[in-house]
Amino acid sequence: MATNLDVNSIVSQLMSAERQPLAKFTAREAGYQAKLSAYGSVKSAVSGFQTALQGLNSANKFQSLTASVSDKAFFTASATASAAPGTYSLEVSSLAQSQQLAAAGQASSTAAIGSGAATTLTFDFGTISGGTLTDGTYSGAAFASNGKGSKSVTIDASNNSLQGIRDAINAAKIGVKASIVNDGSGTPYRLTLAADGQGAANSMKISVAGDAAIGALLAHDPAGAQALSESVTAQNANLKVNGVAVSKPSNTISDVVEGVTLTLLKPTAAAEKLSVARDTGSITNSVNSFVKAYNDMANTLKNLTAYDKATQKGAILLGDATVRSLQTQLRGILGTALAGTPGDLTTLSSIGVSFQLDGTLAVDSSKLNAAMNDHFDEIASLFASVGKSTDTLVSFSSASSSVKPGTYAVNVSQLATQGKTVGSAAITAPLDIVAGSNDTLELAVDGVSASVTLAPGSYTTLDALLAELQTRINGVSALSSRGISVAVTESAGALTLTSAKYGSSSSVSVSGGNAATALGLAGDTPTAGVDVAGSIGGVAASGAGQLLRATDGSAKGLDLIVNGGALGDRGVIHYSQGYAAKLGAWATTALGTDSMITARTEGISKSITDLGKRRTEMEARLDVIEKRYRAQFTALDSMLSSMNSTSTFLTQQLANLPGSQSN
Repeated sequence: MATNLDVNSIVSQLMSAERQPLAKFTAREAGYQAKLSAYGSVKSAVSGFQTALQGLNSANKFQSLTASVSDKAFFTASATASAAPGTYSLEVSSLAQSQQLAAAGQASSTAAIGSGAATTLTFDFGTISGGTLTDGTYSGAAFASNGKGSKSVTIDASNNSLQGIRDAINAAKIGVKASIVNDGSGTPYRLTLAADGQGAANSMKISVAGDAAIGALLAHDPAGAQALSESVTAQNANLKVNGVAVSKPSNTISDVVEGVTLTLLKPTAAAEKLSVARDTGSITNSVNSFVKAYNDMANTLKNLTAYDKATQKGAILLGDATVRSLQTQLRGILGTALAGTPGDLTTLSSIGVSFQLDGTLAVDSSKLNAAMNDHFDEIASLFASVGKSTDTLVSFSSASSSVKPGTYAVNVSQLATQGKTVGSAAITAPLDIVAGSNDTLELAVDGVSASVTLAPGSYTTLDALLAELQTRINGVSALSSRGISVAVTESAGALTLTSAKYGSSSSVSVSGGNAATALGLAGDTPTAGVDVAGSIGGVAASGAGQLLRATDGSAKGLDLIVNGGALGDRGVIHYSQGYAAKLGAWATTALGTDSMITARTEGISKSITDLGKRRTEMEARLDVIEKRYRAQFTALDSMLSSMNSTSTFLTQQLANLPGSQSN
């Protein structure tokens, strides 16, 4: 006989009670997840603040000047922080232009020229002076190399067509653009050469060694035989600035008005005006950007820790010690005056940026305008890392994060020098250079060996010889490829070769060559360069060339460039880390792997993980409990069923006993 015991219902109700702790785990996990999400918002806010500060930790953001012109059709201008506000008068009489040469026409652009013998084209660049130019050819002119080095191109049987020569010149990237022009004549194909560099000092001289046919086509000496005709003459830009005549080799000029770059477009008909003014609008935008970036982050932190009186509920991070510590750190940084600033501005309030009652920052535009009018050059130090020297020949280069803001005295005990070698004997002009006799020189510059071959010929002046020697040395690929160069000068006929580099790694020495004696360089006297030496902040600094670096003390990691001047005390360097720099460092620390935020989020994540483990363990125990309950109540049901069957049997048996039935 079946029972009325509902085992499933009973077990379900009992297990519902047993599962109550799981509900608490779920609630606690939801709370942890909410806090983890809130900390994600904190990190996002700090990261956004950090990104905004990166653009503000630059002195240029707060030192901008604008350059405007009366008519942009003639020239345009831009200004850097080193420019001085003012108004200038400009008259442009001619633009700089590059020389262009054209070769004689050829019947085919693909046919071989000459025998295909290995031929070297040597391009030198310099100034053509004197003489006359008639129909593209000079007579009575002189050519003086600019000393920047000659460049070579090799022509052989693989490229001795007009197209091959064009492609070889262009592939060599020597500062010349080659093209082929079809002039429509019977021999229409003409090779044209255009110098990349503008200005009178970039005229071309082309020497050809090898195949005579290629020499007849391309050899070009403005002071001698000329196979090419000049279609455009190299010339400088000529202008007047405030009535002062100026000649420059380029139409982009950055060394006439300090801090201003001019781009000349066409000659002027009359004087035009250039105005340089402080870009106060850019500074205002930068200051407002700083305030907005801070307020965006501050409001996020505030909202995550706020208490709503109306609902009497607190935000998820109400009372959180980590966020409270971050807020305290921020107020501490912004509330502390800066050290090392070069002037009177040491706090944000000095330019009208101050805290409001709700904890945000606001800008007082009138105070900011007054600060820009009175302390324009100092505003950058309130935001960026800035170094400013009182000595114009000592400049701030860079600073590591270890440098402490402050004012450091600078003392120079030794100036950096350039390595050089001085000839042992005087020479005189004219001097004949003969191939294979006195045309080679072996030397080393800055530790790099090179072999130089001078062009044969009679050098009637020492200036011509100096220019040739400097050009050949600076044109050697072993040196030019490493950015190494020399300047060649003379005194009383004795040559001096000076490296362009400063410091102990700068050197020049002559080791041989058949031209050493002819040039007075046999038995030369080399003198290695020396590094700058001195102290920064009273502590001995290390030198590398003209760079003086503090290696100890509060200024450790501060780099200065000493560009000459006297020995001894050289004034002071003011180094300050502005608020954008300090807050940027704070944000980096706050987001670091060992930061408070990271420690807190890792702790929360661990708590979530621990809850998960405990949940798994409890669910395993609940499975055991449920099985036990089900087994117990199933057994009970079975036992009750058995008892009911026994009861029914006994009842039937008792009913069948004698006397239990009625007659």
